Amino acid sequence: MNIERNGLTWEIFDSIRRYADMQIYEKTDIIEALKNTLYSVVIYDREKPVAIGRIVGDGRIAFFIKDVVVHPDYRNKHVGTMVVNELLDYIESCCCENPYIGLMAMPHTEKFYEKFGFIVRPNDRFGAGMICLNRRKV
Repeated sequence: MNIERNGLTWEIFDSIRRYADMQIYEKTDIIEALKNTLYSVVIYDREKPVAIGRIVGDGRIAFFIKDVVVHPDYRNKHVGTMVVNELLDYIESCCCENPYIGLMAMPHTEKFYEKFGFIVRPNDRFGAGMICLNRRKV
């Protein structure tokens, strides 16, 4: 397996995300999103991209891990661990003390992320994480 840092293209992004039944986006939207990515990784098996991950945020205090996807043929082979370790190493290289590192886990992947120190919300200290898919004016 080879790791390519900051080599995520719109084609790889689009094709790999389809394996995880994730939202599909237009090419122009993907290109713009990738321009605003702080850091990305692509894991290759020879020439074939088999996993991706990226980070968005402010580069110092707040980081959000996005789009961690592993091709089904490579799951349970520590490829996802490679991706997340690379992303966390990047954060560690540029963050302030006690940064906020967030992510939204796909269903049934919470245990995977707990190995890295992530916690499930809500809990006694933190409320539920939330997302907005269809904004409404109030």
